[in-house]
Amino acid sequence: MFTRVVEAGASLTITVDGRKIAAREGDTVAAALLAAGIVASRTTPVGGAARAPYCLMGVCFDCLVTIDGVGSRQGCLVAVREGMKVETQKGRREAGR
Repeated sequence: MFTRVVEAGASLTITVDGRKIAAREGDTVAAALLAAGIVASRTTPVGGAARAPYCLMGVCFDCLVTIDGVGSRQGCLVAVREGMKVETQKGRREAGR
């Protein structure tokens, strides 16, 4: 289980796959997902294997998610903001997203 070292920052609410979760100001999307117990942020396009944020610094691309309708965003590089809508990404990015 992923836990924060320090509980700092204002509390925010984001929606992940239609479910509201608490996040902290300054969290990245990937960190907020992990802190909420959401381990898999995407599945692979070929085999459907679950992938989770690995490097948390923008190198591995295992944290790809859809944020506010825009697909293939690196969750580890995007800070959460109040009301943000995040969808875990299933397989390949859909055209137009």
